[in-house]
Amino acid sequence: MRFLFFSILFCCSVSALAQEEKPAPLSEIQVLEDTLNVLSYAMVNDSTPVKRYASCQKFIKTLVKALKHDNSFDFPFERVRAVSILYPPDSTFRIFSWQLYVDINEYHYYGTIQMNQPELKLYPLVDRSEEVEDPYMDILEPKNWYGSLIYNIQSFDTKEGKKYLLFGFDGYRFFTKRKIIDVLSFNDKKPSFGAPVFEMEDSTIVNRFILEYSADARVKMNWNEELNMVAFDHLVEMASPYKGQGMMYIPDGDMDGLNLKNGIWKYKRRLFNEVLDEAPRPEPVFNSKGRQAQKDLFGN
Repeated sequence: MRFLFFSILFCCSVSALAQEEKPAPLSEIQVLEDTLNVLSYAMVNDSTPVKRYASCQKFIKTLVKALKHDNSFDFPFERVRAVSILYPPDSTFRIFSWQLYVDINEYHYYGTIQMNQPELKLYPLVDRSEEVEDPYMDILEPKNWYGSLIYNIQSFDTKEGKKYLLFGFDGYRFFTKRKIIDVLSFNDKKPSFGAPVFEMEDSTIVNRFILEYSADARVKMNWNEELNMVAFDHLVEMASPYKGQGMMYIPDGDMDGLNLKNGIWKYKRRLFNEVLDEAPRPEPVFNSKGRQAQKDLFGN
């Protein structure tokens, strides 16, 4: 009888333990996240433009469906690796952005702004960069956004209120790439892109900052925490070795920057161009005859 009692107790314990260890069923938004991950991979890696575009269209519909869930703003979508999802420091919104490769001279960008509020509020971003007459000066809306893959967001204060720097990459053309700093403002709670806050070296004011450079070059442009300013590679012009490219811009190893003063980002050339008060060596490298000084094994 006692054996039967302990047998029943053991079976009940195992059953209870199995129920505890059984994983909780995935919520619908988690299932949609898995679908978004597969679609985002296909957007980037599928073999034909038609299939990549079809994956992109299905991704958009699936993303909207996922964001309609309650409290979706708090869901990070960490598994969707091919899409940039960024928040500003104040977390008042977040931006989804991604790139669709069409061919060697054509890239399309997609995105949406989701506001941090109980009811879903989205501002779809429609890439119309090919139609923008003056990318340096035009003030744009979400419906004619200058598309890019956004990789950082920084906020700053102006007399008109808070604005946001959006750092983006534009694949642009086969020979030429662009990095862009756009400005996002919310006027009457509606997003607007571009603002007269960049003062160039010649004192002209532009609404959007753009670095255009050779596709062969690796160019850095981002917020620098140590300097508390925007820092980017200084570019120089040189003839391209490739037929059809003409002149190209490449980094020369120096850095330029944008420093915020009274709501204006002022261009600063050559951040590390320092002149030393004394020679960096206690002794000259060359002797009086202009030849490199010779030393023995003991450094004499």
